[in-house]
Amino acid sequence: MVARGVPEEAVMAVVVAALDFTETSNWWRDINASPLWQDRTFHLLSVLYGIVAAIALVQLVRIQLRVPEYGWTTQKVFHFLNFFVNGVRCFVFVFRRDVQKLQPEIVQHILLDMPSLAFFTTYALLVLFWAEIYYQARAVSTDGLRPSFYTINAVVYVIQIALWLILWWKPVSLLVILSKMFFAGVSLFAALGFLLYGGRLFLMLQRFPVESKGRRKKLQEVGYVTTICFSCFLIRCVMMCFNAFDKAADLDVLDHPILNLIYYLLVEILPSSLVLFILRKLPPKRGITQYHPIR
Repeated sequence: MVARGVPEEAVMAVVVAALDFTETSNWWRDINASPLWQDRTFHLLSVLYGIVAAIALVQLVRIQLRVPEYGWTTQKVFHFLNFFVNGVRCFVFVFRRDVQKLQPEIVQHILLDMPSLAFFTTYALLVLFWAEIYYQARAVSTDGLRPSFYTINAVVYVIQIALWLILWWKPVSLLVILSKMFFAGVSLFAALGFLLYGGRLFLMLQRFPVESKGRRKKLQEVGYVTTICFSCFLIRCVMMCFNAFDKAADLDVLDHPILNLIYYLLVEILPSSLVLFILRKLPPKRGITQYHPIR
């Protein structure tokens, strides 16, 4: 019976919308519950990570062939770490179902979370490079930047390894939540680092004379990379918070393949692909002033 004063067309529209929503929910649940679609999704992620790893490796080889006289420069280490992170992710997703069966459970956490720590180090290195350029341009000493970079990374790794060891000794859900929230904080810290030094470098380049060679291209490069990296680490931070407290947002299980696909596309695959494309330019063979080996 249709309520008095309510048009029948409006009621039908609500019913159709409800049915469409139910069908969409069923579709999502059917894929999540299907071992076939789980494997297809994880193998797709593996292929995508493999492609990004191959691109990073090819670029690393091109840089080495272009400037073989230099050692491990910041640019080379950045591309090597990209290759490492994406290569490990590719391997993990190829054997994702087997990884889920590993015991003790802490091994699963390490295989799934260690690439995320390496991803943080990879892009923190880019923040370091920008900070060095910014302070050198302002004639400020950069002696403390690299020690700070190493110290921050060491603290992050020590805390995360300590959490893993405690979780191995006493696997309680509170420690899992604490570990995820810790990484949410690390991701927020990285996002703010890009906002701070990417923003500073962008504003400094804007003040250069218009006729400065390469100014426009460098402005675009810094602006694009800052936006991409800030967004990806901020999304990771928010998603880690949901992951910690909401079982429906759990990324460490097999029956959330679509969520895994969306998450890893947004926070690692697309950002890495775009940044590698934007920073694809090879260094000049001679006379570069800001291309220093890592000491």
